[in-house]
Amino acid sequence: MRVAANGIEIECELHGPPNGAPLLLIMGLGMQLTAWPEELLKTLGDKDFRPVTFDNRDIGLSTKLDAAGMPNLLVAGLRQMIGLPLRSAYLLSDMAKDALGLLDALNIPTCHVAGVSMGGMIAQHLAVMAPARVQSLALIMTTSGARSLPGPTMRARRALLSRPAASNVEARITHAMGIWRVIGSPAYPATDEELHAKLGRSIRRSYCPPGMARQLVAVAASADRTALLARVTAPTLVLHGRDDPLVPVECGVDLAKKIAGAQLEVIDGMGHDMPAELIPRLAASIVANAARAAL
Repeated sequence: MRVAANGIEIECELHGPPNGAPLLLIMGLGMQLTAWPEELLKTLGDKDFRPVTFDNRDIGLSTKLDAAGMPNLLVAGLRQMIGLPLRSAYLLSDMAKDALGLLDALNIPTCHVAGVSMGGMIAQHLAVMAPARVQSLALIMTTSGARSLPGPTMRARRALLSRPAASNVEARITHAMGIWRVIGSPAYPATDEELHAKLGRSIRRSYCPPGMARQLVAVAASADRTALLARVTAPTLVLHGRDDPLVPVECGVDLAKKIAGAQLEVIDGMGHDMPAELIPRLAASIVANAARAAL
């Protein structure tokens, strides 16, 4: 369903038992709500949670800010590299306001929150913006944004900035599969059939490269969150893959150090995805961290 929030329209879905504990799941860069593994949603629902998934602005079936145009990623990257300010259509804090508006629209006064990659960055802002509404916080394969931290490997950077060889659906799927192979978990590789089916569903549902580019500039334009993180009060879990080529594990270690009382869990063989083999572990960790809110 689509709801009005923060001046835009947001597509969202509710899973699990209607009386379950609300758990807001915030997806990462360029990824739609369909990227949340069904088995993860089912497992969380079986644990009496009510997962709420949604398309961030500029992606999926939510509002696209097409009037802002297609940003020049090369120029944005160079400006970021030398520390110059970036022009961005919006910031991560605006996306956190979207999430807060979604909770209002769904009449959810408080909830647990889990964010992946860019979604984890948005979750950090949300936890500080509305601390009374965030019961617990799970930050998965994400970062504080500190400039001193290592960035993506050159191979991952090239993959993320590459383009499909053609504009047809099959070429887009093949291109997305190539990116997934670069950033995914080396110890838990998906089959070609699995990737083709998953990415094909996403691309057929919605395909908006300019929206993803605007999200990428929003990440780059948003300031280092180190000072912000000192204000996080929710019980926090930092989950990170030891073999993440897009957001290196050092980012997770740094993040956990900057949030009072945060617990860090580093998973061997995990890259920048959520492979099926790790779903039980991820779900159990999110549930255990949520339980800390009642202590």
